[in-house]
Amino acid sequence: MTQKQNTTDALTNIEKRSITGLASIFALRMLGLFMIFPVFSVAANQYHGATPFLIGIAIGAYGLTQAIFQVPFGMLSDRIGRKKVITLGLLLFALGSVVAAMASSIELVILGRLLQGSGAISAATMALTADLTRDEHRTKAMATIG
Repeated sequence: MTQKQNTTDALTNIEKRSITGLASIFALRMLGLFMIFPVFSVAANQYHGATPFLIGIAIGAYGLTQAIFQVPFGMLSDRIGRKKVITLGLLLFALGSVVAAMASSIELVILGRLLQGSGAISAATMALTADLTRDEHRTKAMATIG
């Protein structure tokens, strides 16, 4: 291999920073989905009006709204820009996190989880990754992010 080939085969600093930043954002969102699973069903009994059915709804609400908003947010990112949609999604996720954390009833926890999931950014994150990486590194970058 020549020196020129080695240079073009390596990730650029911009690609490395982009992949690291997007992977971090994506990982934090996934923690929001999965981190509560081990303890939530037990801890949720403290909420007023909590039933096994409503606790199950609270757990599944995140995934439901994430699935519903994934395609529309991906289309929106094509129109207004990836970073704007990712920022909007993170704001919705943060708002939902505050609502769920401050909730005094299971219904408010459900509302918080619905808001968290509505900040669906997976499609926009992958699209931004594709925008910021060269073809030969795109697959590796997307696999790194998730």
